[in-house]
This record gives sequence, structure tokens and C-alpha cells, in this order.
Amino acid sequence: MSDGQDNDRLKALEAKIAALKAPAEVKDHAEEHYSQAQLAWRMVIELVAGLAIGFGIGYGIDTLLGTMPIFLVMFIFFGLAAGVLTMMRSAKEVQLKQQLAAKEEGDRRG
Repeated sequence: MSDGQDNDRLKALEAKIAALKAPAEVKDHAEEHYSQAQLAWRMVIELVAGLAIGFGIGYGIDTLLGTMPIFLVMFIFFGLAAGVLTMMRSAKEVQLKQQLAAKEEGDRRG
């Protein structure tokens, strides 16, 4: 082989190595678009977590004080309210992101 071919092959190899050594693009999960199923599961989990936390607190207080159904029922309702508020906040956040994305797309087009 000639020196010209060796130099070309060496340059091609160096380019491949440099491309592989380049840092991979880091994906920002905050900017990731969620599918509707992921959003629905997120909201279900938020609601159930609120109920579970309310149940746990109410049961714990009732066990300590010996008044079984009073605080349990009260904190289950508090947990339900907290879960619904968290779901509404998440829905508002997703809606705002969708509106901003639609506005940006509209700005690009026109």
C-alpha cells in the first residue's frame, strides 16, 4: 500500500474514534413529553398516595388515643383532598406545558 492510502485510512480511523469519544447528549427528563398513559398513572399514584398517607396518620392517631373511627375517617378525607389537589396541580402543569409548546410551534410557523 502507498503512504497516501495509509494516511487516508488513519484519518478515517481517527475521525471514528473522535466521534465515539464525543460526550453523549444528556437527555433532560424535565423536557420529556409524557404520553397520556404515563400522565394517567402519575395522577392515580398521587391520589392513592394521598389516601394511604391519610389512612396511616388517622389510624396511628386513633390507635394512640383509643378513638378508632374518628381520626381515621377524618384523615382519609384529608388525604383524599390532598390527593385531588395534587392531581389538579399536575394537570395544570401539563396543560401549561402543552400551551407553551403550541405557542412555540405557532411562533415558528408564522
